Amino acid sequence: MNSTDRKNAAARGERPGAGVTVSQTSGSRQAARETWVEVPSKSGPAAAWCYSDRRAYSAGDSVCLYLSSNRPQVRLRIYRDGAIPRTLHTTDSLDARFHPIPERAYEHGCQWPVFMQWSIPADAEQGGYVVEIRDGADCVLGHHLFIVKAVRKREDALVLVAATSTWAAYNDWGGANHYFGLHAGTPRGRSPLLSTQRPWARGQVWLPEDAPRCVNATRPRKPGPARYEFIEWANLNGYAKYYALAGWASYERPFVAWAEQQGYTVHILTQDDLHHDPHSLEGYACAVFVGHDEYWTREMRDHVDAFVEGGGKVARFAGNFMWQIRLEDEGRRQVAYKYDAGAFDPVAATEPHRLTGAWEDPSVNHPGAKTFGVNALRGIYASFGGMAPRSPRGYTVFRPKHWSFTGTGLGYADMFGDEPNIFGYEVDGLEYTFVDGLPEPLYTDGAPGGLQILAMGWATNAEHGRSEETYSFMLGDGDARFRASILAPDLSDANIDLHSRGAGMMVHFHKGRGEVFTAATCEWVHGLMQADIYTVMITKNVLERFLRNTREVR
Repeated sequence: MNSTDRKNAAARGERPGAGVTVSQTSGSRQAARETWVEVPSKSGPAAAWCYSDRRAYSAGDSVCLYLSSNRPQVRLRIYRDGAIPRTLHTTDSLDARFHPIPERAYEHGCQWPVFMQWSIPADAEQGGYVVEIRDGADCVLGHHLFIVKAVRKREDALVLVAATSTWAAYNDWGGANHYFGLHAGTPRGRSPLLSTQRPWARGQVWLPEDAPRCVNATRPRKPGPARYEFIEWANLNGYAKYYALAGWASYERPFVAWAEQQGYTVHILTQDDLHHDPHSLEGYACAVFVGHDEYWTREMRDHVDAFVEGGGKVARFAGNFMWQIRLEDEGRRQVAYKYDAGAFDPVAATEPHRLTGAWEDPSVNHPGAKTFGVNALRGIYASFGGMAPRSPRGYTVFRPKHWSFTGTGLGYADMFGDEPNIFGYEVDGLEYTFVDGLPEPLYTDGAPGGLQILAMGWATNAEHGRSEETYSFMLGDGDARFRASILAPDLSDANIDLHSRGAGMMVHFHKGRGEVFTAATCEWVHGLMQADIYTVMITKNVLERFLRNTREVR
């Protein structure tokens, strides 16, 4: 970090690099190829780490906070995050201790003693609550987040289901996540078992406004190595490697802030709530999903499907519907063997339908398109590193007469969302063909009858570039091989090439008495953040239709 960066960080009250340890992989020093994980350090830069006994509470509940710090005293501020942050509780200086973490804390939890209990006021407003931790010099040491659920459901409120299972999958705090880490005996050291009883990784709860997003800000103008600007920034500033790919700070918070600014009431649930309570969505007219929403249990899907069949509306401004997972130990442990599920998941032989693999895996046999109209295996990467870095970054319109485009002025072949880069970094698609210039689903992968493809873009499952730049690739053609292993008869070069090609699709369909609109891209929310007129108008068209419950509009 240069002197300017350090001055800016100090002005924000940050301590760059707090508690991050770096474990270098073999080969290139390129940031995208390195592995570093967040592990607390007693002698490192000033920092504090915090987690709570649950992810969500109701007003009147008591929150147990567990905290460790390498500074002797800390002060806490608890505030409701959103369009206008509101502080509910502050403390004076409190004595703090540094607590070491047990071996494989990412799997077993931290097992720290209770630091503080806070009773949520009975009249506390629902929403996302941030615990901000500062030291005596007023420098921010860390953040935590929990959700306060609404006391009374309202049909005129949006219910946002936070993608907490995807947050957990990318949370490397304590040594590993579902992608990489220090776990012995697995590819890249990833862990198939993750505990909820540990802090969120740095950058998942709070980010400075200038933190890069997962899609590079501009398209490259000449050939060169793959660039992952957010990873480079994280490396320089001491944030979690994949901070930009999942978390409150990157996705749910921007949506909540935008929606509240527009006058919408937003209630928030976690995926834990959706999993455990089949009635969690009842009483609401419209359920919303945003950002990167990759990991789901079968129970979560069942409850959303029942909601829609019974007349509920779903607005999915999210992408990458990919993996079936399991929650165990009353929700305190998340299980995802992913690519290795067939070989290592203990239920593979006895309960293959519960396998923690892709929804399209023949053992799982529950196509993702049945719930949201699209699936990740037919889509995936756009505008991300070496995956189509010069893609258009927006959607091409094919059915401009659909109600979602009302008032936009968009016509056939127009593009929208390219200026704010809404198409990426992961998108979902379908098997399709073109008929008279219009994309039509083939209905070979679970797509519901009557589904309309409203807009499209193209994606890839493999990185491309000049041979001298392959050192910079993160994934190569690994995901194309995985897709082919599920959908193709063999791993021939031709099949791998075929399954390297994908698409992202904005779709709409009716199911039962309800209906679903899916934007199918992770970065849709960036269009709202940038006040892109087309993204905003389409979002409002969807939400206002889905909240209108006095008459049916078709």
